[in-house]
Amino acid sequence: MGELPLQVRALVARSGVRLDDVQALAVSVGPGSFTGLRIAIAFAKGLAFAGDVPVAAVSTLEALAVVAAASPGERVCAALDARKGEIYAALFEAGVGGALARLTPDAVWQPAALAAACGAGGVVVGDAPDVYAHAFAGMTVRPFASHHPRGDVVARLGAARLVAGADTPLAALEPAYVRAPDAKLPDNPLR
Repeated sequence: MGELPLQVRALVARSGVRLDDVQALAVSVGPGSFTGLRIAIAFAKGLAFAGDVPVAAVSTLEALAVVAAASPGERVCAALDARKGEIYAALFEAGVGGALARLTPDAVWQPAALAAACGAGGVVVGDAPDVYAHAFAGMTVRPFASHHPRGDVVARLGAARLVAGADTPLAALEPAYVRAPDAKLPDNPLR
């Protein structure tokens, strides 16, 4: 058995509930690590199918923006290093009570363009400032070590989606890679 099922089993045992008690699931769908996303989503699909429970897909960047704990009116730039000189990011505006208004979809950005879109008064959260410090100089940076996407945040965001009736059909539950894959099939594989 892999590490993830063992961790879930231990968590369920510590919480005093059984897997049969689970009424819904939420899963972070990316952007992020190809392998990590595939494993987490496949596991969530298996649990959802076996338990006949709804599942909500949650953007990793949205979960990251929530932990920025920005003040109302502040622009939040959730930014993860995408390697290759690029950043996975989305912009949000913080509202009253921690509510976030999405300003952009999850996308791949060049560091300078993202910094310009975020603005001098923006709050940046994620690991991108560790790699591209020059682009975010002078901005408020929430360190990734203490401000990272957490399971409880994904669960709360997923619960809100499910209450709003926005569950994700299992067949449509896929990783949100944001960037096109580097590997491509040949145009005509029969040649």
